[in-house]
Order: sequence, then C-alpha cells, then structure tokens
Amino acid sequence: MIILDPVFEILAIIVDIYFKIVVVQVALQWLIHFKILEVSNKYAQKTVELLDKATTPVYNIIKSKIKTEYANIDFAPFAILLVLYFLSRMIISIRLSIAG
Repeated sequence: MIILDPVFEILAIIVDIYFKIVVVQVALQWLIHFKILEVSNKYAQKTVELLDKATTPVYNIIKSKIKTEYANIDFAPFAILLVLYFLSRMIISIRLSIAG
C-alpha cells in the first residue's frame, strides 16, 4: 500500500534519530568520565542536559523491567540501542513486504 509508505519512512527516521541521540549521549558520558571533556564547559553542560532529558525516561523504563547495571557499568543504553536496531530492521522489513 502506497499510503503507508510515508508512515514507515517517518517511523524509520524517528528511530534513526533516537539511535543517534543515544550514541552521542554515551560518547559524551565517556568523554566526561575519562576527563577529556569538562562538564564546566557551558556548551557541554547544556548538551548533556538536553540528551539526558531525551534518554533518561526511556532508560528508567528499561531499568524497571530488567537489571541493567553490572560491575558499576550501566548497560541500559546498549539495551536501548539493540531495541532500536531491531525496530529499524522490523520497519524496513514490513515496508518492503508491503511494497511487494
């Protein structure tokens, strides 16, 4: 159905953007942890706050369902990335099967 094609395209874009947000958030956290990036930098601080607002609610949902912390490492971002990758592949698969 040609009508559903834009819907699947928009869903794919949303999943892709959120995937990138999680990757950037994880990278920034690592840079801060290893003291490559200082939190006192106002641009870094605002970026971290913005990314935390976008990711923390989803992390909390995952953390309430499964234990994600092992050896003081939080694996919730990686669980989210796996789910997003699965959703992306599923959207592509559905879109291709409908297109025929």
